[in-house]
Amino acid sequence: MESPRTSTATSRPTRLGKALATGLALSLAVTACSSDSDSDAKSTTSKAVQSTTTKPAATLALTPADATAAATTYADVVFAAYSDTVDAATELQTSIRAFTTTPSEATLAAARQTWVTARETYGPTEVFRFYDGPIDNPDDGPEGQINAWPLDESYIDYTVDTPDSGIINDVAGVPTLTTEVLVAANEKDGETNISTGWHAIEFLLWGQDTSVDGPGNRAFTDYTTAPNAERRATYLNLLADLLVNDLTGVRDQWNPDSGAYRKEFLAEPTVAVQNILRGMGALSAGELAGERMAVPYESKEQEDEHSCFSDNTLADIVGNARGIRLAYTADYEGVDGTSLSEVVAKLAPEVDADLRKQLDNNVAAAEALPAPFDQVIVGDDEHPGRAELLALVEDLQDQGTAIAALASSLGLEISIEI
Repeated sequence: MESPRTSTATSRPTRLGKALATGLALSLAVTACSSDSDSDAKSTTSKAVQSTTTKPAATLALTPADATAAATTYADVVFAAYSDTVDAATELQTSIRAFTTTPSEATLAAARQTWVTARETYGPTEVFRFYDGPIDNPDDGPEGQINAWPLDESYIDYTVDTPDSGIINDVAGVPTLTTEVLVAANEKDGETNISTGWHAIEFLLWGQDTSVDGPGNRAFTDYTTAPNAERRATYLNLLADLLVNDLTGVRDQWNPDSGAYRKEFLAEPTVAVQNILRGMGALSAGELAGERMAVPYESKEQEDEHSCFSDNTLADIVGNARGIRLAYTADYEGVDGTSLSEVVAKLAPEVDADLRKQLDNNVAAAEALPAPFDQVIVGDDEHPGRAELLALVEDLQDQGTAIAALASSLGLEISIEI
């Protein structure tokens, strides 16, 4: 569900020119809180990506046994990661319930921290997208309901400029708030009309971010004495319940004993490996390097960051970088088996070593970016944090290219477009 964006990119005599020359087409939009939403199935505009679709000529012999081993281990990792995410989302659900039952500065702070923790768990799972699996199947995948952005705050609740706006304050038009009402409202009449998911919850916890150097600062009294406080609490609890339900449905599709999609995924192990690499490459070069980093780098707009209400964007970037590495190494607590990295190492040790080095370096670089993200993007081009951000954009593009090249050497055809 990529959002519409007006392309206004221009070439500049900086390292951004290199990024543009290698296919990083920057395009900008002024929205309430970001630059796109997190689903690739309904793209309508050009994306900040490096596109690589190759006609493969296999130079490495991927055997069915090796493909099965790597795909099975990957599926185990996916199930474990989504299981942990469901647990974290359930803790968030409980914390939100506690906050809305007894609103206070302390319970609001606790709910916010639980959201941050749950997002950290969710972030790596985004690498399990981009191949029409359970999370983003174009027919029934809930990704747009879980993680869509940008989000027009005034579609949900009041803003500084529109004190009576949003579903919460539209008592006459939306007299009863239910899960069905919120789901039906999601993206109704526009892709920025986001009513559900992580970022809707984020907005209802932090509020509009009007601070130059900090996150939003919604008062807990929005849930006590403010107009429509009870409706606001109802809305927030419904979102938490829906998030847990949606994530549980995705997790269950990967269940080793009963998951329908897992069975389908492992039935064609070579295609499964292709999908693993597709997810890695598209997240690396397209979604992360492009939409989430290059766009705000170019626009210098604080509202173009991913988790703008909470200023959690750097953690999102780190989580995505870790997820790309995870898909390749399968290094996840409680999971044993043969990783794709081990399969590649057996076929071409130097190729595996080079890719692992890229993955490690880019995770380290993401972790080293100075916080907060919105202050990095607004600085001068010579500002160290801004230079580091651009360098990471380019390195993630290069990583995506390396992933596509690995796929080609295995006789697989992938695109790293989103």
